[in-house]
Amino acid sequence: MKKIPLRQCVVSKERLPKNELIRVVKDNLGNVSVDITGKANGKGAYIKKDLEVLNNAIKNKTLDRVLEVKITDDIYEELKNIINN
Repeated sequence: MKKIPLRQCVVSKERLPKNELIRVVKDNLGNVSVDITGKANGKGAYIKKDLEVLNNAIKNKTLDRVLEVKITDDIYEELKNIINN
């Protein structure tokens, strides 16, 4: 039986399998992007694929604090699109 890697959502603090989370990554130049593959270089933060969790992240600026950079609305829109699909 293969071990399933668990990661912690930065908003809800739940430990979940990687496939139930979305990774947002900040590279060494300070650029933020949504990492679909989960393998991009840089500091990453995982967020649960749930609109309620995303809305809490936006309201409390959780991703801004964790990644130490201002998250643009484009990133939040991309996250919403991924969750809705």
